[in-house]
Amino acid sequence: MTRREASAVEVVGAALDRLTEVDGCLRAFQEVWPERAIESAREVDRAVARGDRLRMAGVPIGVKAWQRGEAPQTRRLRHEGCVVLGLTSVPLPTRDWQTWGITDRGLTLNPWRLDRTPGGSSAGSGAAVASGIVPLATGSDGAGSLRIPAAWCGAIGLKPTNHTKALAVDGAIVRTSRDALLHSSVLNGTELENGHGPVRAAWSSTLGFAAVDPEQAGIARAAAERLRVARVIDWGDHPVVLADPEPAWRAAVNGRQHPVRQTNDDALAEVFRFADLLCTPTTPIAPHGHEGPGDAFAVALTWAFNLSGHPALSAPAGLAADGTPVGLQIVAAHGREGLLLRIARELEDVSGFGTSVQRPRTP
Repeated sequence: MTRREASAVEVVGAALDRLTEVDGCLRAFQEVWPERAIESAREVDRAVARGDRLRMAGVPIGVKAWQRGEAPQTRRLRHEGCVVLGLTSVPLPTRDWQTWGITDRGLTLNPWRLDRTPGGSSAGSGAAVASGIVPLATGSDGAGSLRIPAAWCGAIGLKPTNHTKALAVDGAIVRTSRDALLHSSVLNGTELENGHGPVRAAWSSTLGFAAVDPEQAGIARAAAERLRVARVIDWGDHPVVLADPEPAWRAAVNGRQHPVRQTNDDALAEVFRFADLLCTPTTPIAPHGHEGPGDAFAVALTWAFNLSGHPALSAPAGLAADGTPVGLQIVAAHGREGLLLRIARELEDVSGFGTSVQRPRTP
């Protein structure tokens, strides 16, 4: 069979067709710029014809609405040839965490279950990737805002290392570990070191404090066990006990320190003295309905790592009985994003996620 590379215009046109097909229902995008996208694709094709080497030539992306089109992350992606289709949905402005997105047409829906939320705050980015509109959509993560929609939409979301005391860090939701590696290398300007040899992992269903649905914990643990059976990781038996980070997170949002932050930093330093990875469920609950999560805190297992700065990735672990995806959260020592992406790739190999086998049946 002969192989022909598609032009950027053809790829972006197909993405816009897919958007037209499904986004009337899903409402993943707040704004769509079809004419601008096609013109940008033409510019990419002209650059390629001149011999420019663009690592992501013609890749259609969505941009989280809070970041707009000229955020540093977006500029880097466009510099490598990405084409922005528009702005993906977010919640209404707030300083608190929210697990939904909204557009002027209504709430954003989860492609796996239309009666459920896709998570948030990078809600539209998760829905856009899961439904096959784009392979990558940008986001940011200040309490789990990449990892939660990645988990609930069956995608990959990486929160990179926080290099400052700021809680939020830019990242993206993507379909596969290969996409995540390329995105990370573009943002960092260098290839990530993924390490070699055996990997020692710690497991915690609750981090010592969270109320976690047994099904979420069981599916995430089963995914991690597949890595052990495949000899990708080995378990350690050191207990992982953190204090509930909520008071420290809320203090940090208001520019204040709280002793729980240092308590958990010390506990995590001890974990990573004996382990390379810490594995948990990404969320304590399944995707909730559009009426809201009630008393449950979807961020219970994620926001500790915004405080500590550790890189954390959510990878697809499997499907719950209600048909919604479950995420496995994998956390590493500071600066070891490459190791997380290596383990995510291994998990794809042993689980089948990241292929066309398990995709939502979007209307």
